[in-house]
Amino acid sequence: MTTTGTHGQGPFIAAIDQGTTSSRCIVFDRDGRIVSVDQKEHEQIFPKPGWVEHDATEIWTNVQQVVAGAVEKAGITAADVKAIGITNQRETTLMWDKNTGEPVHNAIVWQDTRTDALCKELGRNVGQDRFRRETGLPLASYFSGPKVRWLLDNVEGLRERAEAGDILFGTMDSWVIWNLTGGVDGGRHVTDVTNASRTMLMNLRSLEWDERILASMEIPAAVLPEIRSSAEVYGHAKDGALAGVPVASALGDQQAALFGQTCFEQGEAKSTYGTGTFMLMNTGDEPVQSYNGLLTTVGYRIGDQKPVYALEGSIAVTGSLVQWMRDQMGLIKSAAEIETLASSVEDNGGAYFVPAFSGLFAPYWRSDARGVIAGLTRYVTKAHIARAVLEATAWQTREITDAMTKDSGVELTALKVDGGMTSNNLLMQTLSDFLDAPVVRPMVAETTCLGAAYAAGLAVGFWPDTDALRANWRRAAEWTPRMDADTRDREYKSWLKAVERTMGWIEDEE
Repeated sequence: MTTTGTHGQGPFIAAIDQGTTSSRCIVFDRDGRIVSVDQKEHEQIFPKPGWVEHDATEIWTNVQQVVAGAVEKAGITAADVKAIGITNQRETTLMWDKNTGEPVHNAIVWQDTRTDALCKELGRNVGQDRFRRETGLPLASYFSGPKVRWLLDNVEGLRERAEAGDILFGTMDSWVIWNLTGGVDGGRHVTDVTNASRTMLMNLRSLEWDERILASMEIPAAVLPEIRSSAEVYGHAKDGALAGVPVASALGDQQAALFGQTCFEQGEAKSTYGTGTFMLMNTGDEPVQSYNGLLTTVGYRIGDQKPVYALEGSIAVTGSLVQWMRDQMGLIKSAAEIETLASSVEDNGGAYFVPAFSGLFAPYWRSDARGVIAGLTRYVTKAHIARAVLEATAWQTREITDAMTKDSGVELTALKVDGGMTSNNLLMQTLSDFLDAPVVRPMVAETTCLGAAYAAGLAVGFWPDTDALRANWRRAAEWTPRMDADTRDREYKSWLKAVERTMGWIEDEE
């Protein structure tokens, strides 16, 4: 993965991406190009159905190894690296002893559902929206606050130690920064506004921990990290391959991708197409309440500038529908084959595929829904089904952009895309057609790491301003709409009809 010819032509920025399945480090040059990469997977721990944990000590060891690996592959030293940026899996929750540096329990991963009952209890008579006005989030097991409460309630003696000031809480950015900057020996206990905005404990407007919510969730303030901007020097790496280098940015992974895609203007959005899909739209310097099933979150904050907010929508099933076609149905042998098959027909033959395998996510949030293929006739072939599979991803994206426009009053200007599915050109064209907007894929696909690098580089003056980053960002490909409005509207109407058919399949679910 090392690109040749850049060695020694520093300086460079290093980005650490502490992700859900692996940790990696990428070294970038001044043009925002990748110089070297090192990556290491960590164990996924499943103690009970619905529970997901990580060993934070293993993760910190892996982070140190990939940093050393990336520096060695690049053939550089710490002196060539001007800053370190951090991006991370969001919401994953850890508590550790500040005197020993030992985690008190495995990290509880964002996907973990053990706090379901607690969230219902916390909703009291108000329900899911109890803290939404302050935090932009519905009460759900996804977020960190209830996970902290679970640890305090379930790890013996933890609440007493926490109240005595011996315990620190953090999302993975905080754990990595604390260890990088010295750990028990003066490590900085900080988080950034984007990660703090996913805990359900931060007030979106003041950007400070919300005392009323802390009291409601029974979480002592003593455990919380200091909330800082996404781009500033938090401290310096104490030892290891990058000893002495400033640690200068932190952004949750989806926000880092928004930043790496240089979505600095209101109405600019990015969508990451993986197993599922995360879409974020820059809504400017005011948080926008969602009435259409989206999350309100902090997009980023550069130093002491005003924070920039975003609306976020998630789609449960996109890439995983293609995997399902391959593994469960056997209709294709490889993921790439779906494009060839779908391209062999002109249209969907009247078939629509709504993959509500685990219910519908944004903007519906219906857990009683299940997947449906509608509009079948004898005319429909597996090629039409393949096309309907790709169209499902595009229509679901359209529903989220519609919700974003309704909530914010801001029209989508362009969609910047990243993730594995963007190699599918037919899907990209379909997206542009259904959204009636340009779809743009960048040169550097690693937009999450790039975003962390950009923010760290800004903090230390490696890049002068966001205009310089925009100039750096290079498009690899762009698709523009080719579909006429009548066809688009007619097809969308049929898609929405198919979505209706998925609802109410599961009876009497709470």
